[in-house]
Amino acid sequence: MPAASQTDLSGLLVVSVEQAVAAPYAASRLADAGARVIKIERDEGDFARRYDRAVDGESAYFVWLNRGKESVVLDLKDAADQKVLAAIIAKADVFIQNLAPGALERIGFGMEALRAKHPRLITCSISGYGEEGPWKHLKAYDLLVQAEAGLAEITGDGESRARVGVSVCDIAAGMTAFQAILQALIGRSINGQGRHIAVSLYHALADWMNVPYLQYAYGGIYPTRSGLNHPTIAPYGAYPCGDGKAILFSIQNEREWLSLCENVLGDGAIATDPRFVSNVKRVENRPALDQIIIQAFAGAPREAIVERLEKAKVAYGRVSSLDDLKQHPQNRYMDVDTPAGRKTLLAPGAIHDNQTPELGPVPALGQQTAAVKAEFGG
Repeated sequence: MPAASQTDLSGLLVVSVEQAVAAPYAASRLADAGARVIKIERDEGDFARRYDRAVDGESAYFVWLNRGKESVVLDLKDAADQKVLAAIIAKADVFIQNLAPGALERIGFGMEALRAKHPRLITCSISGYGEEGPWKHLKAYDLLVQAEAGLAEITGDGESRARVGVSVCDIAAGMTAFQAILQALIGRSINGQGRHIAVSLYHALADWMNVPYLQYAYGGIYPTRSGLNHPTIAPYGAYPCGDGKAILFSIQNEREWLSLCENVLGDGAIATDPRFVSNVKRVENRPALDQIIIQAFAGAPREAIVERLEKAKVAYGRVSSLDDLKQHPQNRYMDVDTPAGRKTLLAPGAIHDNQTPELGPVPALGQQTAAVKAEFGG
């Protein structure tokens, strides 16, 4: 029997004309909560199916983002298939789409027209730059928006900008869409009315950029790219240990600073060195401080440094390789059926009533096409 959290949205019908990451993320979370999600794909399928073949021939992206959905192949330029989509939408609670700007409007499925016809329908469009403004017509992809929204400007080391190593713009947009859809469902339960939700990769990430934005707009502070070091707190960064592995730790107050010097660096006098007596001074003299820490860590393996940091009650994190992640003792896992067999994924970040979810299978391309067309009159 599924956990209660996996039936929260039972009875809701979601139809999603989706591809890649952002819309599939939002729809997958609705499916996780028990909604019926019909995923509309073109003949060649969601192009995320071909991003890689890492999962025994299946794409890692697709396996992660499409559990619990039904895959239906429709040609949205074909009149008969348009009637099938219209019939599904007529019974749907939520309609999600992230096609190119204007694509659905050109075939008669614009959000405004759908909302006028179905007042209880919640529509959600995910785009690159939103539905207003001079750039509303532009396509956008994750790395493009990481650059455009300024994230790449504050990510990296020294003169070298860097991409965040996962599709953070797509994920931010998917998370934003998911929470907005849940809000709309709650609102509809109160007033009986649907609504249209517009989410963009740019605006979702721009919201996350508010701290550097406010620091610069009001304080004139231009964040520096500092790799695995915090730009305004010291010591707060990654340091190599004697076995070549790195540890990252954070000092948040003067009590922790004194404890670090006494219990980790082995010299309480460092705490009162005029170069290091406050965070401002430590940031100003970071190179000298870094050399002291590197020298103190050089004679011990990482796990010995971990023991010292725990004794000092200083927060730390190992700089994990993917092998470390694979074996991490805090991992929660879930198994999902895929066209390539049952696979193990890292579980979602939230669990309900201490139960790891058991989620629906990842569909093969068009696996439910015939059944759904028969159900909705195609």
